[in-house]
Amino acid sequence: MTDTPARLLRLLSLLQLSREWPGSELAERLEVSPRTIRRDIDRLRDLGYPVEATMGATGGYRLVAGSAMPPLLLDDEEAVAIAVSLRVATGQTVAGIDEAGVRALAKLEHVLPARLRYRVRSLSNATAQLAVAGPTVDPSDLTTLAAAIANHERVRFRYRAGDGEESRRIAEPNRLVVSNRWWYLVAFDNDRDDWRLFRADRIRNAQPTGLRFTPRDLPGGDAAAFVTARLHDLAPVVQAAVTFRAPAGEVRARLGDGAGEVEPIDADSCRFRSAPASFEWLAFRLTMVGCEFEVHEPPELAAHLLELAARVTRAAGVTQPRAR
Repeated sequence: MTDTPARLLRLLSLLQLSREWPGSELAERLEVSPRTIRRDIDRLRDLGYPVEATMGATGGYRLVAGSAMPPLLLDDEEAVAIAVSLRVATGQTVAGIDEAGVRALAKLEHVLPARLRYRVRSLSNATAQLAVAGPTVDPSDLTTLAAAIANHERVRFRYRAGDGEESRRIAEPNRLVVSNRWWYLVAFDNDRDDWRLFRADRIRNAQPTGLRFTPRDLPGGDAAAFVTARLHDLAPVVQAAVTFRAPAGEVRARLGDGAGEVEPIDADSCRFRSAPASFEWLAFRLTMVGCEFEVHEPPELAAHLLELAARVTRAAGVTQPRAR
């Protein structure tokens, strides 16, 4: 590669990968001599790129954090992936990320080649995204927690439980897990001497303590599986027996795969036996079928539907008549 500007750009692109490159490997990749690589590294440093060199048999070059963010070099697929990710990020549950995502996307689209800009806009125009409502997560808390996880550093924060009770916590953070629209922090609670699951939108004023810790072994070893198990523990799981006043084929199609077993009673009705699920999820699935139905068991599900119906009635501004 004899074109010096093109070679420098290719070298910078390699250095922006999160790894250390031996000089011999860079020389082989760029088809030049190790001496040329050393000269090109000096040129990048003169341009303000903080390239660090380590000595020895396993030494090499890597790009480190500097006082300013250098331009990023992206190939076509990387640029499209980032643009699509920014589109998806808007309207999510992290406070302010929609505005920041729009600004970043505008900057990226401004410098995209025409062929890539067309691909990104075509995908955007063909895609509709449902708005997300509900509590949002403070991005500064997320970044504080993420840094504490990386540094094995204890954090302190205020936490509001589901019943509204507030408490101060000191914890050893393990992982941040995203499940559907919710962010969860998996951490070892030092005051309670046990592993806990925290909803990130209920965390306030997360701060590092400066105290490092040796990471503990998470039960089961997998943070996503831990969150799934804890959520099942927190939400009682039941099986429902229901009669739908609609043909079995229609009900089966509306419920989708994995919801449970649907058996026809006659041409216009069917019996449904659900897979284990929470009351909330069952209520949602049953009402989304869009036909009349009758709950046979468990009685707690019927009571939950009555409570939900009363709540919806009040939300609609309808006054229920008092019993005489």
